Amino acid sequence: MDIILDLFHYVFIAILIGTSAAWIILIKSMIITFQKMPVLDKFKKIEHEQPKVSIILPARNEEKFIDKCLSSLLNQDYPNYEIIAINDSSDDSTGEIIKKYAKEFPNVVSVDAKMKPDGWMGKNWACMEGYKKATGDLLLFTDSDTKHASSVISLAVSHLLSLKLDALTVIPKMLCLDPITKITLPMISIFLHTRFSALRVNDPTKNTGYFFGSFFIINKTTYDSVGTHEGVKGEIIEDGALGKKVKESGFKMRMVDGRHLIDAVWARDSSTLWNALKRLMIPLYLQNPRIAIGSSFAVLFLLFIPFPLFVYSIIFTGSEISSIILFVMSAIASMLIYIGGILDAVKGIGSDIKYSLFVPLGGFIVASGFFAGLIQATSKHAVSWRGRTYYMKDQIQKSINV
Repeated sequence: MDIILDLFHYVFIAILIGTSAAWIILIKSMIITFQKMPVLDKFKKIEHEQPKVSIILPARNEEKFIDKCLSSLLNQDYPNYEIIAINDSSDDSTGEIIKKYAKEFPNVVSVDAKMKPDGWMGKNWACMEGYKKATGDLLLFTDSDTKHASSVISLAVSHLLSLKLDALTVIPKMLCLDPITKITLPMISIFLHTRFSALRVNDPTKNTGYFFGSFFIINKTTYDSVGTHEGVKGEIIEDGALGKKVKESGFKMRMVDGRHLIDAVWARDSSTLWNALKRLMIPLYLQNPRIAIGSSFAVLFLLFIPFPLFVYSIIFTGSEISSIILFVMSAIASMLIYIGGILDAVKGIGSDIKYSLFVPLGGFIVASGFFAGLIQATSKHAVSWRGRTYYMKDQIQKSINV
C-alpha cells in the first residue's frame, strides 16, 4: 500500500514540477510583455494625409451599450470618417437607437443586416454587410460595447501610416460587470499576454497573428486581399482568425497597448462568461480533438490542480519523503499561480487586486468551462452565442492554434 501511495505521490510531483516550470516561463513572458509592449500613443510620427476611415460597428441586442459607443465615436477629433452601424437582427431597441443617430448625424449610416446565409456566423455576416456600404480607404472594426477616447482614431491612423503598417489592433481595458467574471478574467488573459502577446504578434519571424475585435484598423486593400470576413465566415472567433490570416499572408501588422484609451466589456454576466469559455474550446475540438482534450487537461493542471494537492498534502499525508516533496512542490506551484494571477490582474487588465485572492476559483471556472465545451462539442456539435445556436460539425475552425 505504501509503495502504491508513493507512486501516486511521485506521479503528481512530476506533474507539479512541470506545472511550476510552465508558470515560471509564463510569468517571465508576462513581465517582458508588460515592459516592452508598444503603446498606441507612443511612436515616431511622420506627416501624412488623413484618409477616410469607415468604422464598421456590428450590433445585436446592444441597447444597453450602443448609445455610449456611438457617442464616443461621434466625439472623435479625426476629421474624416463615417460610422456604419449594423443592426444584426436585434430583438431589442438596438435598431431604433441606430436609426435615431443616423437621422441626427450625417456621418452615421444605418444598416439592417439581411437574413444570415447558411455557413455564416452572425457577427461575421453583419461585418460583411457593413463593409458593403464602406467608402473609406481604411476600415476600423469595433464592438458596440466599447467606449473610445476622443483621440483614438487619430492616433490609430497616425500609428498605422507612420509605421507603414497594413493593420493595427489595440488592446483595450477589458471590463467585467459582475464578481465572477472579475475573478475569472485574469486566468484567461494570462494566455492573451503570453501565447497571443503583442511581442509575438509584432515579431515578423513568428506566425502568431491576432486581432482584438473591440478595435482593429486595416487597409481596405489588405482586407480585400485576405478575403474579407467572407474568408472567415464560419469562424466562431473571427477576430483571431482574421488576424491570423493577415499575418500568415505576409502583411505588416502590429498590436499595441491602448488600455488607457479604449474600454471594452469582456463578459457581461456569469452566463455570458460560461458561453465564452465553451466558445474557446469548441472550435479547437473541431479542429483537432486530441489537442483540445490535451489542452483542457493541461489547463486544469496549470490553473487548478496544485491547490487541492496542497490541501491533500497537509491533511492526509505523513512524514514520508514523497509526502514532504509533494507538500513543497504543491506549495510552490500554488504560489506561482497566485503570482501569475496577481501580475496579470495588476499589470495586464488593471483590475482590483482583491479579486486575485480567489485565483483557485477562477482557475476552476476556466477549466470547467473548457471541459463543458468539450462535452458540448462531442454531443451537440453546437455553440450558442448572442441568442443564436450554431451547428459546427461541418465547420473547419482555424482561429485557435495551441
